[in-house]
Amino acid sequence: MKIIDLINRDEQFISLEFFPPKSREDWPAFFKTVQQLAQLKPLFASVTYGAGGSTNVDSLEIVTRLQKEYGLETMAHLTCIGSTPDEIATFLNELAAAGVSNVLALRGDPPQNGTVESALTSYLHNASDLVALIQASFPAKGIGVAGYPEAHPEAANPEEDLSFLKLKLDSGADFAITQLFFDNSQYHNFVKRAREAGITKPIIPGILPVVSLKVVKRIVSMCGATIPAEFLAELEHADQTGGAAAVQIVGVAHARKQIRELLDSGVPGVHLYTLNRAEVVLELVEGLEL
Repeated sequence: MKIIDLINRDEQFISLEFFPPKSREDWPAFFKTVQQLAQLKPLFASVTYGAGGSTNVDSLEIVTRLQKEYGLETMAHLTCIGSTPDEIATFLNELAAAGVSNVLALRGDPPQNGTVESALTSYLHNASDLVALIQASFPAKGIGVAGYPEAHPEAANPEEDLSFLKLKLDSGADFAITQLFFDNSQYHNFVKRAREAGITKPIIPGILPVVSLKVVKRIVSMCGATIPAEFLAELEHADQTGGAAAVQIVGVAHARKQIRELLDSGVPGVHLYTLNRAEVVLELVEGLEL
């Protein structure tokens, strides 16, 4: 089933994002996490594409197992940079054969030893190209895309970045999931600007619980997000006085507050970047009425 059809039921939800383990040796622990979080009955679960050195083969197997063994509506991340249309079509056919009906269409990052320009092939330069290809060749496939409340790091300005989001949605994507943010006003302002620009499709907020100061600093440095000064100071104080455990307490409390406010404001649902940490996600959603 297309995820947009589930979203259109107009019931608030949570969805989950997993990343493939780096090694097959870690798969049993990973699927134990999946089993624990499946009890939350997320609207859907997404699986990142080739994360941590894994491959699209790993992603395909994982989304297939999540769909068939755990009863989760799954969405596979799909990047187009460095891939040909034939390679994309092959992967989409494999997803269809596995019963996976949804993808998150992304440009992807260039190879570490190359540039964006050197990785471009055919006409698949941007996520909008990938969306158009999927829409034309696989019209039954549900398509999500990424949105950036603080603008993509490579965008010239927020207006240009918003025009790219509109292009992706106008090209056939059903909805957007935002990059992480730590100040809900950034999400609300982003949605307001999107509506003013003529974007009417759902924009799902993506929330990351901070469990490590070092990790979150690395993540925000790559994606262009910012940590509010007050929240950063609180995390640094926790790190200095109580270490990683104290940071996680502060981070989870902040994310929990974000989620409650977002749901109270009427968002369609909340997408949780799980970090493959079942105990963190279970704590986050405890007591939420969905």
